[in-house]
Amino acid sequence: MTDPVAWSSGRIRFFKRPFHEYRLTERVALSQMPLFVTTILTALLVWAFFRETMNNPLFIAFLVSQLAIMALCFLVPWERLPYTSFLIIPLLDFISIALGREGGQESLAGIGLLAVFPVIWLCASGYYPRAALWLSFLAPLAIIWVPLVLHGNVTGQDFARSLLLPVMMLGIGVSVSVLTLSMTRQQRELEDKDAQLQANLQTSQRQEALLNTVLDTVHLGVLAVDADGHDVLMNRKQRNNHELARPKDIADPNESQLLVFGPDRKTLVPVQERPVRRAVLGETFTDYLVWLGSGNEQRAFVTTARAMKDADGKFSGSVIAFSDVTDLVNALTAKDDFVSSVSHEFRTPLTSILGYVEILLGDEPEESQRVMLEIIRRNSERLLTLVSDLLATRNGQLIVSPHAVDVAELVRSSVFSALPKATASGVVLDADTPERLEAHVDGARISQVLDNLVSNAIKYSPDGGNVVVSLAQEDGHLACRVSDTGMGMDPEDASEVFAKFFRTSSVRRTAIPGVGLGLPISKAIVEAHGGTIEVESALGKGTTFTFRVPV
Repeated sequence: MTDPVAWSSGRIRFFKRPFHEYRLTERVALSQMPLFVTTILTALLVWAFFRETMNNPLFIAFLVSQLAIMALCFLVPWERLPYTSFLIIPLLDFISIALGREGGQESLAGIGLLAVFPVIWLCASGYYPRAALWLSFLAPLAIIWVPLVLHGNVTGQDFARSLLLPVMMLGIGVSVSVLTLSMTRQQRELEDKDAQLQANLQTSQRQEALLNTVLDTVHLGVLAVDADGHDVLMNRKQRNNHELARPKDIADPNESQLLVFGPDRKTLVPVQERPVRRAVLGETFTDYLVWLGSGNEQRAFVTTARAMKDADGKFSGSVIAFSDVTDLVNALTAKDDFVSSVSHEFRTPLTSILGYVEILLGDEPEESQRVMLEIIRRNSERLLTLVSDLLATRNGQLIVSPHAVDVAELVRSSVFSALPKATASGVVLDADTPERLEAHVDGARISQVLDNLVSNAIKYSPDGGNVVVSLAQEDGHLACRVSDTGMGMDPEDASEVFAKFFRTSSVRRTAIPGVGLGLPISKAIVEAHGGTIEVESALGKGTTFTFRVPV
C-alpha cells in the first residue's frame, strides 16, 4: 500500500514507529498535519500583527475550513472507503487556501504558497500521476485567476504576473513525482528482494530441518566443528556417544577428560591423537579405531574426518563421523579365536598322516603307489603349511626361507598335480615355461602360491576352457602368469579379491566351494619375498593373476 505522501513514507524522527505501520486514518491525519500546523502559525502571526484581518470573513472561512478538514481526517472511516478516497483532502485544501489567500493577502501576501502542501501530497501519493501534475499547475493558477476574473479590470500583465506561483508549484510537483517514482521503484525492488530473501530463508529452514532429520535418522554419530574446535553441529547419535565417553563424575568434560581408549581398550588415547583433535588440526583420516566409555558399556567406533574449506581454500572446520563397530570387532575377535583353535586341532591329524606316509614310502612301494603317496605327502604338507599360515596371518607374521630353486620345475610340478582335476572339469591345462629358471625363493611357499592360483583358475572355469601357466624372467624378476577363460570378475570384485574371506558376488550365487583364504595367503607369501601380485579380469571373459618376485 503506497503511503499518502512520500516525504513521510520513511521513519520520521518524531514518530514512535515507522510511518507505514500506522492505520490509514492516522496516516491521513499525519499527512494533513503540516498544513494544519502552518495554518495555526499563520493565524497567530495575523492575530499578533494584522488583527484587522481576523475580521475578514474569507480569512475566518479559511481557518474554519482547515479545522473542519483536520476533523474530517480523524472522523471519516477511510479504511472502509476506496483506498484513494483520502485524496479528496488535498483537493479541499486548495479551496481552503484560496479563501485564505483572498481574505488575508493584504496582510500576508504569501498565503498562496501554502498550496505547496496539497501539491506535494497529490504528487507524492503515487496515484493518478498525470492528473496530479495537472492539478499542481491548474489549482494554484485557479487560486490566483478566479479572484482576478471576479474582480474584473484584469490586464494581460496581471495574468502573466500570476503565472509564477503555478509554474513554481508545477516544478515542485514534477520533482516530487520523480522522487516518488524513484522511491516507489526502490521500494518495489526492496520488496522483491525481501520476498526472495524470505523464500530463500524458508528454503534454508526446510533444508536445515531435512538435514537435521537425516542426521538424527542415520546410525552414525556426526560432529561438525569450526576452525577453533567449537561444536557447530552434533546429531542425536553423537550426543549419545559423547555421553558414553563422559566420566560419571564430570558434568561437562573437555576433550582431554573424555574416556577415549586405544585398540587395547585400556590405554587412554593422547589428546593430540584423538579423532576430534586431529580433525581440528586439519587432518583427514579414515577408519581410525577408538573405544569410548569404560566397563561393560565400552563401545568400539571407527572414526572418519574430512576437512572443510572456505571460498579462499582456507581450513574452516571439519566433519567427523563415528561408526559403532563393536559387534564387528567382537565378531572378528571370535573368528580369530576360532581359526586359531581349529588350526591347532588340524595339526595333530596332519602330522599323523605325514608320519604314516613316510613309513609307507620307506617300504619301497611300487612306482604307481609311490607317485600317489608322493602326492598325498605333498598335499598333506601343503595343508599343514596352510594351517601354519592361518596362525601366522592371524598374528600378522609369515616367514619365508629363500634358497636356490628351479621355479620352472615348480610350475611344471604344480600343473602336473592339477591335471586330474582339470580333466574332470573339462579344462585344458598347459604350462609355458623355460627349461630352467632358477631364483632365490622359498620353494614350498612359491609352490603354495602356484597351487592356489592354478586351483582357482580351474575351479572358476566351471564350463571348461583353457588355463595357461606361463613363466618368464623380466628385469631381474621372475614373472608368473596364470590365465583362464572362466567366469571372470567385475572391477569392484577384482579390487577386493585379496581380502581375507572375500568371495565375489557371482561365486556366492554358485555352489563353488571355498572360504576366501587362498589369495590373501598367496599375496602375503609374494610380498614376504619382496614381490607383487596383481589381477586383471573381465566378467564372463576370464582372469589373469600375475605375481613377480626378485630372482
